[in-house]
Amino acid sequence: MKLFDPHIHMTSRTTDDYAAMRRAGIIAVTEPAFWLGQPRTHAGSFEDYFLSLVGWERFRASQFGIRHFCTLGLNPKEANNPDIVDPVLELVDLYLEKDGVVAVGEIGYDDMTPAEDDILSRQVEMAIRHRLPIMVHTPHRDKKAGTRRTIDLLREAGVPPHMVLIDHNNEETLPITLDSGCWAGHTIYPGSKMDEPRMVGLVQTYGAERIMVNSSADWGISDPLKVPKTVAAMEEAGISAAAIETIVWRNPIAFYAQSGRLDPAELEETLPVDQRLLFEGNTVLRGQKPTVELPATAADHVAEPA
Repeated sequence: MKLFDPHIHMTSRTTDDYAAMRRAGIIAVTEPAFWLGQPRTHAGSFEDYFLSLVGWERFRASQFGIRHFCTLGLNPKEANNPDIVDPVLELVDLYLEKDGVVAVGEIGYDDMTPAEDDILSRQVEMAIRHRLPIMVHTPHRDKKAGTRRTIDLLREAGVPPHMVLIDHNNEETLPITLDSGCWAGHTIYPGSKMDEPRMVGLVQTYGAERIMVNSSADWGISDPLKVPKTVAAMEEAGISAAAIETIVWRNPIAFYAQSGRLDPAELEETLPVDQRLLFEGNTVLRGQKPTVELPATAADHVAEPA
């Protein structure tokens, strides 16, 4: 079964993680713009970060047979810093035009401050103008109220619910999200948020329609293999293969394809791997023998990179 992790922060992960993910069946990922664990103090650091998401990280994933997409936005964790907000939002507006950017996100609430209301509204307007879907971060504290507040803001802005993915749902918020008509993401973490048995219970109760699971793996305690591990738990619980495939493959594709920058037919094709290739003079290798997995017709005609 092909797997799609629709929310994972690969900038924080290693090449070993990419290799393990590919072995486990993950062949596509979406990486939302995130915060770095400490406050960024200059807009220029955001530009370099955005460049890495549309450039180096996309290349690095391809070197392990994984297609990489991203979402861009000012994370609510950093929306309360007035010194960076305006220049960073100008960058977001610019970079939303780049190839591989399939949504605005992750945006939403952290502490639910007036500043976060303003930044969320401004980025929702960008999504409407760029005709892109929206990925929503729901707050860790008072998640139910934050989810309702987000849905109300999106409704008032006139955003169609099918263009919205509300992430980090739990048992309390999933009914609210599904009733709104939005897509519902679930983060499977070791020891917090959602775990595999709880996710199985939600699928048994609510089915597979508009539901996704992700690892949201980042620089903290997390696991980039939580999607395949959740698949194994669902299989063991007797959930049908069709429902599982919908959750971990068809739903992420259907949501992000609304951007016009993700081709479902292309995702059905195996991505060739050629670790002889370079990105701006750099390689994922450190003297190791490159892996080359190309279709026979292509392999016969590929020259060694300079």
